[in-house]
Amino acid sequence: MYTSTRCEKSITASKAIIEGISSDGGLYVIKKTPMIDYKSLYGKTYKEIAKEVLKNFLNDYTDSELDYCINSAYSEFDTEEVVQVKKINNYHYLELYHGPTLAFKDVALTILPYLLEVAKKKHNETEKTTILTATSGDTGSAALNGFSKINNIDIIVFYPYGGVSKVQEQQMLSFESNNAHAFAIDGNFDDCQNFVKKVFNSGFKGLSSANSINIGRLVPQIVYYFYSYFKLIEDNSIKIGDKVNFCVPTGNFGDILAGYYAKEMGLPINKLICASNINNVLTDFFNTGIYNRKREFIKTNTPSMDILISSNLERLLYLKSKSTDIVNKYMNDLKEKGEFKSNEQYDEFYGEYATEEETVNTIKNEFIKNEYLIDPHTAVAKCVYDKYVKETNDLTHTVILSTASPYKFIKTISTALDFDGNLDELDLIDLVSKKSGTSIPTSLKNIKENLKINECISLNEAYKYLEKNIQKKEM
Repeated sequence: MYTSTRCEKSITASKAIIEGISSDGGLYVIKKTPMIDYKSLYGKTYKEIAKEVLKNFLNDYTDSELDYCINSAYSEFDTEEVVQVKKINNYHYLELYHGPTLAFKDVALTILPYLLEVAKKKHNETEKTTILTATSGDTGSAALNGFSKINNIDIIVFYPYGGVSKVQEQQMLSFESNNAHAFAIDGNFDDCQNFVKKVFNSGFKGLSSANSINIGRLVPQIVYYFYSYFKLIEDNSIKIGDKVNFCVPTGNFGDILAGYYAKEMGLPINKLICASNINNVLTDFFNTGIYNRKREFIKTNTPSMDILISSNLERLLYLKSKSTDIVNKYMNDLKEKGEFKSNEQYDEFYGEYATEEETVNTIKNEFIKNEYLIDPHTAVAKCVYDKYVKETNDLTHTVILSTASPYKFIKTISTALDFDGNLDELDLIDLVSKKSGTSIPTSLKNIKENLKINECISLNEAYKYLEKNIQKKEM
């Protein structure tokens, strides 16, 4: 059963997936984190591990329902095992971008639509569901791609105008259809995210979320922590039972929280390294215990991390404090004062950040030294991991989560490699491919021939659109 981070209640996994967010504004968390005999998963395929993890969290889904969801979702990836682990010298990169929209969000957002479809059937819900999602880039295209294929579900995505890469925007617009829409908002990601939360509390009918505030989005991300651990065993880097670190480029805190759940389930994780860009609110939090959003919001070359309110941190606060009262106090302080002070211990985490210059230099150095191309977010993680080793002398084998294809951030890649940065972003795709000797992902090969323009709208205009197109509940 699941409960809210802000009010003790009992709700099934399938119902939590339908609702997305609790009516009290809290996020759903499983009441007791399941333990798992991780050694029994060794040798299993990605899909087999996914089923074992999911059935422990989604225990009102049958085996056949989980098989349907897993097999339907993971048929769209360009690698049989969904993700890949690449060993580059002494570094292990967990490549999470082999899905249809070239980002780690695909791992969860290809399966969430099917989990929701099954959940609605379980509860005999026949009315249309509207998925509302805020995105700082990758969630939008992954959600639009996934939900546009499911009947009786509409998907609406809000993203910050000028706050995503051109490739990310064109991917989102390419998935627009009768039931899938993307809106460019006059504001930053936090404005979009706060707007979505406001709408959820405004009395509209049939809403759910594809953000990682939805537990159906969060739980599938736990799987690749287990899978990558076994890959390190297979290449003789570690033996079963050895501890590993994971370094995670972090914005909204969902991806690294999935790692914390994996650790709580029994996976031998030593340290979760939280890598931020210069919007380093999480770095400060793990170093001081103070979460302070009262700072300048900075647009960077890692837009998916340009976030000052990391929603999933609320789940960690609940898991640590075990108290809805404490979580409510923290969230009220954050809303009213712009900050809160946590008294809990976070020894499992290490926080650090990388500047834009460090990010660009990391991309360049990794390509020059190892002929390995990484995107800016992965570069932040690589840079932070190197700082971690220098500071701690911890040589525990570490997996760096590579969260997006470098082709999604082609302008930054071109700058880092000293290519012609004056070309249009989409024209750089061919140039980078030619000069780096890497292949253009199939999904991007025709992107220039199908360009679309999206106008910027205000939050008020967005709300009026929702009022016109979504029914309100009867009061």
